[in-house]
Amino acid sequence: MQSLRTSLRNEPVYIVDDEPAVLDGLRLMLSTFGYACCTYASAEDFLAAVPPGSNGCLIADIRLPGMSGLDLQKELALRGYQIPVIFITAHGDIRMAVAAVKAGAVNFLEKPIDDALLVDSLRQAFIREDTERAARSRAHELAARLQRLTLREKEVMALVIEGYSNAAIGDRLGISPRTVEHYRASVMEKMQARNLSDLVRTSMLIDLNRERDEGTPAGSGAAADAEGSRGG
Repeated sequence: MQSLRTSLRNEPVYIVDDEPAVLDGLRLMLSTFGYACCTYASAEDFLAAVPPGSNGCLIADIRLPGMSGLDLQKELALRGYQIPVIFITAHGDIRMAVAAVKAGAVNFLEKPIDDALLVDSLRQAFIREDTERAARSRAHELAARLQRLTLREKEVMALVIEGYSNAAIGDRLGISPRTVEHYRASVMEKMQARNLSDLVRTSMLIDLNRERDEGTPAGSGAAADAEGSRGG
């Protein structure tokens, strides 16, 4: 029996295939599992109808008239779509399958489609979507906390994370250890860090998210922001 979690998803399943029989068959089968399906005959039709930022999962034929499935996958990334992709094909091609999975596809299934395998792939896809959505939300929350820091607080945070004592930080910034302690307490409060280890982990998460989203090299999130503020 299909799990309650899978059968009660509110997000749609988008199906892109140039064969009407495949579209109708998949839509009918998936509807029995509680999925609301939207069907499209081409990648171009899908892109015209579904804006970036939409939730859901995409099932697409790898070989389509016009824009291919792999080209659609690339276009999704370029336009900022965050939806997981499952590819289907009547012509198994190992190189295509490898390329699709390397680019982030959840699965690559051959026609005729095994219903149970497709439904399980959808379950995995939505679990991935939930996980990545939570990670994005966490990243935005941490970035917002960092932006609440003043430039001086960012400088102090960067040095604290590097292991400097209050006295050493004071010497480097030209302020007293007592003032450093004040800034340090403010940083801990604004970043909602319970201790130094918590602050270090938070900074590492900020770095990882910045590197993933912007392709910038890793380094202290506070240090990078402080340096950027000076440069501006």
